Amino acid sequence: MAEKKSILLRISPELWEGLNRWARDELRSLNAQIEYLLRDALRRRTGRDLDASSAAENEPDQPA
Repeated sequence: MAEKKSILLRISPELWEGLNRWARDELRSLNAQIEYLLRDALRRRTGRDLDASSAAENEPDQPA
């Protein structure tokens, strides 16, 4: 598994509280909740699952 990247995220206290409350309701950490939301948004936007597309990119080319 590839190493995860770290980023600094600046959000309003109200948004932080709302996301934190939602994460607790779903028994996730705030970090896991944000990652879940980003993956879901990417899947909806591109129509592809991130894990499936990254796995396909990492496979060697197959001869025809």
